[in-house]
Amino acid sequence: MVVAAVIVAAGRGARMGAYRAKALLPVAGEPMLARAVGALASRPRVGPVVVVVAHPEEARAALGPAAARVTLVRGGAERQESVRRGLRALPEADIVLVHDAARPLVPAALVDAVIDAALEHGAAVPAIPPTDTVKRIGDDGAVAETLPRDRLRLAQTPQGFRSDLLRAAHARAEKDGFLGTDDASLVERIGGRVVLIEGSARNIKITTAIDLMHAEALLAAEQAEGGRG
Repeated sequence: MVVAAVIVAAGRGARMGAYRAKALLPVAGEPMLARAVGALASRPRVGPVVVVVAHPEEARAALGPAAARVTLVRGGAERQESVRRGLRALPEADIVLVHDAARPLVPAALVDAVIDAALEHGAAVPAIPPTDTVKRIGDDGAVAETLPRDRLRLAQTPQGFRSDLLRAAHARAEKDGFLGTDDASLVERIGGRVVLIEGSARNIKITTAIDLMHAEALLAAEQAEGGRG
């Protein structure tokens, strides 16, 4: 059984005010990309890893010795195209994990749980319940509906899929010119059943400068707690 991974790191980081690829920004002194790659590549069951980036040579320098563990591929204009390029660079695999480098603090236990669920169900996504009330707005900008929070979940990555299912979903989306918000939405679109498993509050997505501060504060708290232990 071969588990492979595609790590997407081609974003520009416009909302971070970054002038280079967001994944190269440091999180507590270590490049975001290096943390994300380490989180997946360190798992015993994860084999081939393809990292999709805007500038492969810059990414190689940021990864240091870990670059020898992965295949670097130049990304596309959209995340979906970047994932598709990553899939093309992967060797044959039974399960493929797709992960955003913008989630560099993904717990090891969550990676393992996604693999287990994808093996059992064919497609699995970690998710957490929203803590805020969610409202759907109408065309006039007014509230059209308040959605029941107990039926809503916020999707995270890594998302895990049977390889043939994910490849078929991407091929169909490319043929139809369909752009989804995540890989699970492409699988859902071709009739695939995607199960949700419990995500992690630690698995935050770094999109803004405040998210980066949150991640670094979390790491500092964990280090302090470990020191006290």
